[in-house]
Amino acid sequence: MSLRVCVAGVTGWTGKAVAQGICAAKDMTLVSAVSRSAAGASLKSLGLEVDTDSAVIVAATLEEALSQPVDVLVDFTSAAAVKDHTLLAINKGISVIVGSSGLTADDFAAIEKLAISKNVGVIACGNFSITAALAKHFSLLAAEYLPSWEIIDYAGATKMDAPSGTARELAECLETVRQNKLGREIKDVVGDSAARGAQIKGTPVHSLRLPGFVLSFETIFGLPEERLTVRHDAGTSALPYVDGTLLALRKVGEVKGLVRGLDQLMFGKR
Repeated sequence: MSLRVCVAGVTGWTGKAVAQGICAAKDMTLVSAVSRSAAGASLKSLGLEVDTDSAVIVAATLEEALSQPVDVLVDFTSAAAVKDHTLLAINKGISVIVGSSGLTADDFAAIEKLAISKNVGVIACGNFSITAALAKHFSLLAAEYLPSWEIIDYAGATKMDAPSGTARELAECLETVRQNKLGREIKDVVGDSAARGAQIKGTPVHSLRLPGFVLSFETIFGLPEERLTVRHDAGTSALPYVDGTLLALRKVGEVKGLVRGLDQLMFGKR
């Protein structure tokens, strides 16, 4: 049976590419979509290559889009909307793939609690790129042996969130490996302590937002007389995020509760 999917944020940079990937997949069907700016439009009018008999019309709200049978919601909307969307879908017994940034640790705790109570799976990834998942995995491996690190998070000047969902997820996962050993405690810094970055679970995270960057992140590990950098660079297309999202769609039926990070689907929980 084909997996019935709804994409929220279907006109967005990533959402549109993911929707096209779903349309091209033989084991899933895009049955509904959400976009306030394109409400009432057909998928074909958005430039998506769909079957000629596709009758999907873009909905203005998620409630409207989920009024028909849906197995999985894929959300690539915004930080302001993603939590409410996720909770709405879970309450309807629908699994969720979370691709939007901006959720906090407390948000994820609430989502996980509800998902477990409803026996529903949620997969949330700061980055759905396979190579980004590898970079995260390598960073977590390095942290088992190297005691000190910081993260630099690069993006274009107009990116809304800082740090990125990728950097936040990585910092939170590094904390589960070991406690980061800083040369000087942040409270003891002379000058402006904010210059040491956002402190996320013990990791200083520095977010650069400048023209000329797309999306990159690097974890820098330091030892006396040597350094190790694990870096990922994304291009200008959303194509790298499609395969990871499709992988999550195919795996979410096996999940009960919350899984954070594409690397956990690829390598299992640490």
